Amino acid sequence: MRRVLLAATLGLSVAGLTACGGDGVQDGDEKSETYKIDVISATFPGRQYLGAKSKLNMEIENADSRAIPDLTITIDGFDKRLGDPNLADPERPIWVLDSPPKNSSTAYTNTFTVGRLDPGATRKLTWNLTAVRPGTYTVRYQVAGGLYGKAKAEAPDGGPVKGSLLVRITSKPRPVPDPIT
Repeated sequence: MRRVLLAATLGLSVAGLTACGGDGVQDGDEKSETYKIDVISATFPGRQYLGAKSKLNMEIENADSRAIPDLTITIDGFDKRLGDPNLADPERPIWVLDSPPKNSSTAYTNTFTVGRLDPGATRKLTWNLTAVRPGTYTVRYQVAGGLYGKAKAEAPDGGPVKGSLLVRITSKPRPVPDPIT
């Protein structure tokens, strides 16, 4: 009976390793290439109110003659690191991400992939956010051709595909329109 249990356990362990990819690496399919990518527009309201919803919109174009395998955007600035050693997690949100662009989820908290982008095609992306911390902040973004860092991006002028947006979140409530009398 022990041999049967041991054989069954070993068999399940080997099957589990095979199902998880075994010796394969996650970035094995991503080619080391550089793609021409142009950020046509990136907008985020410069003045926001605490508790109010807003949209970060981007329009990105594949300016290359080849398809981009997995258009990837990394955004830094949705949260702030506090120096309090008593906190289990020192990252505190500035915005709560209500919904990322459609079909863009990854295991990373600040990186979004939106899939293949054909030559000359554009993709419009929207992040729906709610402001939860007053102050003045800079939201930075960077675009790549893949999730693992091998498929890089460069602007049509040869520079990096990145940018930033300055936002002020006021602690005052959002103005309410006058009621109709």
